[in-house]
Amino acid sequence: MRVLNGLEELQAAVGEHLGYSDWVEIDQKRIDLFAEATGDHQWIHVDPEKAKVGPFGSTIAHGYLTLSLIPMLVWQIYTVEGTKMGVNYGSNKVRFPAPVPVGSRVRAGVELVSVTPGGGGQQVVARVTIEREGGDRPACVAETVSVVVF
Repeated sequence: MRVLNGLEELQAAVGEHLGYSDWVEIDQKRIDLFAEATGDHQWIHVDPEKAKVGPFGSTIAHGYLTLSLIPMLVWQIYTVEGTKMGVNYGSNKVRFPAPVPVGSRVRAGVELVSVTPGGGGQQVVARVTIEREGGDRPACVAETVSVVVF
């Protein structure tokens, strides 16, 4: 894990790739629990028998499930010391270029895009790329925005 000490080190890291998270397996239980939490029970996610003959050959993770892994994965990659708090401010852009079939392993990589005053603190924009092990395209690319208060 990369530890950035304070605002100056955070600002100095702009433009850098900060590293990668651990791999996380996406099993059917996780997909089913996400479907329960969100009410999205589309068969491509929750019906393994029907999905076998569908376009992906198996069930796939919801795109928003993949997106929801970002906090867990990013916290493995870097932290900023000396903050009073940090909050999710939103996303500038989110794309899902490739599906995540059940049984896949994913990880995140983070590039720090910018640190600017705003939102009552410093707005931190990071490009998070979630890749699937063995995949040729990212599963998710998101430009996330956080506000960090020192």
